[in-house]
Amino acid sequence: MSDPMSAREKTIEHWDAETDVIVAGSGAGGVTGAYTAAREGLEVILVEASDTFGGTTAYSGGGGMWFPCNPVLQRAGVDDTIDDALEYYNAVVGDRTPAALRDAYVRGGAPLIAYLEADDQLKFSLLPWPDYFGHAPKARADGMRHIAAKPLKVAAAPDLRERIRGPLDTDRLGHPQPEDYFIGGRALIARFLIALRRFPHAQTLLGTALTDLIVEDGRVVGAVVADAQSSRRIRARRGVLLAAGGFEHNDQMRERYAVPGNSRDTMGPSSNQGLAHLAGITAGADTDLMDQAWWSPGLIHPDGTAAFALWFTGGIFVDDQGRRFANESAAYDRLGRAVLAAMADGRVTLPYWMVYDDREGTVPPVKAPNVSMVETDRYVDAGLWRSAPTLEELAKAIGVPSDALVETVRRFNDFARRGVDEDFDRGGEPYDRAFSGGASPLHPIERPPFHAAAFGVSDLGTKGGLRTDASARVLDTTGMVIPGLYAAGNTMAAPSGTAYPGGGNPIGTSMVFSHLAVLDMTGDDT
Repeated sequence: MSDPMSAREKTIEHWDAETDVIVAGSGAGGVTGAYTAAREGLEVILVEASDTFGGTTAYSGGGGMWFPCNPVLQRAGVDDTIDDALEYYNAVVGDRTPAALRDAYVRGGAPLIAYLEADDQLKFSLLPWPDYFGHAPKARADGMRHIAAKPLKVAAAPDLRERIRGPLDTDRLGHPQPEDYFIGGRALIARFLIALRRFPHAQTLLGTALTDLIVEDGRVVGAVVADAQSSRRIRARRGVLLAAGGFEHNDQMRERYAVPGNSRDTMGPSSNQGLAHLAGITAGADTDLMDQAWWSPGLIHPDGTAAFALWFTGGIFVDDQGRRFANESAAYDRLGRAVLAAMADGRVTLPYWMVYDDREGTVPPVKAPNVSMVETDRYVDAGLWRSAPTLEELAKAIGVPSDALVETVRRFNDFARRGVDEDFDRGGEPYDRAFSGGASPLHPIERPPFHAAAFGVSDLGTKGGLRTDASARVLDTTGMVIPGLYAAGNTMAAPSGTAYPGGGNPIGTSMVFSHLAVLDMTGDDT
């Protein structure tokens, strides 16, 4: 943790190194910022605290970006407009965040992709993904605001295979890394790292954390970075960009800012300790949304962790009284927030349970657990998957009232037969049907034996951070710009506020504001 006195005004008589731009973090935002700096002719040093590149981005199976009206979509003939996309985004986010930030993000994605596609290493393709609030005005049911990096053969850069983080099963379960293609978020990171190799004035340092900022005459002029052996003071002639992810693995910070859950259940890498947040705060930065994260339900695994899960082809979630409390097919952040609301109301304690029948056997109907399921016996032996010949006996096994569970299932089965969920509108939005080919996600629970799987709350990282303006310049507690300091991604306070408008918002936001930050630096002649 940063020394609270280390970023006081000071004059450095000796610098260990000098560059134009320092970038902290190597997720989507960090590599975008470093690439932009290098391409614009600036010297740049990117520091990554861990021993692998990619941050949380590299764990993303899709690696998507929510960039309305970008060239990839335009070539596909998508009839969207920026005004429509902005109307949707604003309707979902509301006025929780500054309008200028929201506008900068929604408008910034298309020109960013145009900029990047000028480089033949940076290739993108369609990845349709429905907007997460299907009833909001100008929502896209067809998912045509979402793209991803094209897969890349590992043979194009074999040395990066083990230097880019992930996939999750590699880090969590010890599975071998893929030998054929970089895909999803790993492909995005690989493409940027290969592109950066063309620029001799770009340097990347693994195992090197930004620990402090150096301020002179009210301006951030450099940073202290530390590896396992020593620390160095690096001068940044143009600016310092903090794009080092969230603080989801720092339980002390989670407690301080009242972020529900704990580091055990987050999907971010263990290096996301909030060092960049703390350095910015010490330098006088204001913060916002510090109690927020990108939430999701979490399937509990035998090691005790609750890992992000989606794509449920059956089952219902029940509270402590054996009653449903949410639309089980809703987008993961909306569903995660429904769980947190039920916990706050005292209706749900962890774990809560997914109840399902035997149509697919003992294994719960979860098709995208993100961390793969292991042997069934391990879940059963850990008490995480429970079975019984009747609903009454299953209720006893999971500690809920049997009459309530029986009535809940009876009511749900009636909805399933009629195809309309009168309680939570499951299936009422396009996203609810994204994993069923447009068919209803309502499936009756009627084939014994009956089963229950334990769930908790997971997150994809915290989303609270340093307040910025629309150029990603960090603001102090009076609302004034701190010259020389920029933030993006999960190190900045998210423009989306307490909402998650669509897949690819975290990665997309990080990329846009990192790009805008460096473009602002290029116009600074100091």
